Amino acid sequence: MKIVVKVGTSTLTHITGCVNIRRIEKLVKVLSDIKNAGNQVILVSSGAIAMGVGKLNLEKRPEDIAGKQAAAAVGQCELMYTYDKLFLQYNQTVAQILLTAEDLRDTDRHKKFEDTMERLMKLRVLPIINENDTVSTDEIKIGDNDTLAAIVAESVRADLLVLMSDINGLYDKDPHIYDDAKLIDDVYELDENIMSLGGGAGTARGTGGMMTKLCAAKIASDAGCDMIIMHGDRPDELYNIIDGNPVGTRFHARKV
Repeated sequence: MKIVVKVGTSTLTHITGCVNIRRIEKLVKVLSDIKNAGNQVILVSSGAIAMGVGKLNLEKRPEDIAGKQAAAAVGQCELMYTYDKLFLQYNQTVAQILLTAEDLRDTDRHKKFEDTMERLMKLRVLPIINENDTVSTDEIKIGDNDTLAAIVAESVRADLLVLMSDINGLYDKDPHIYDDAKLIDDVYELDENIMSLGGGAGTARGTGGMMTKLCAAKIASDAGCDMIIMHGDRPDELYNIIDGNPVGTRFHARKV
């Protein structure tokens, strides 16, 4: 199975912006084990700006573009150093790929990205992908890693996209407001009723929310790829997903 796993900032870091060591160590161990079992694994990882904020001991996330880009430049080094060190413990070689929207919009550049990914897969490398926040501007910004992960899944013709978030999945109403909100186990059609459940933005440390995840589900579904939203604090649940057991909310690929 070829699986793309997207992990959000809220999963990787504490509220201080510093890395959540216990969680990222568990994530790396599970992904390495899944890869050892014969699956192809691609990781789309947020967290560069948040980790830069922590590394620089800033009181809060910068609001200006230059400040965000500076934090991203520092944080991306910290993020990849952490991944490289942890994956190496399980004999996994990782590669860093930083993208802008233009890399995916331009036909020639997109093709080169696909070719690179195909070669990395053949070399049994685990690619770690993030948006290039250091150089991205509004004109060339993808905007969120849910969308990026869906485009990556489409580009590599993945079998499954998993979004690890700070919520268990899609609910029939906002679980932060309504105690009787129920988790939706399966979504077979992204109709108006489902899209209306998108709500607002995510956490202060991240950029996404449920709407970005629903838009990602549409990209994946149209590409013939199932997508699952699961809670990021339980990386072990990835084993259940690989085994075909129900976890979170599964968006089934559109039947052609």
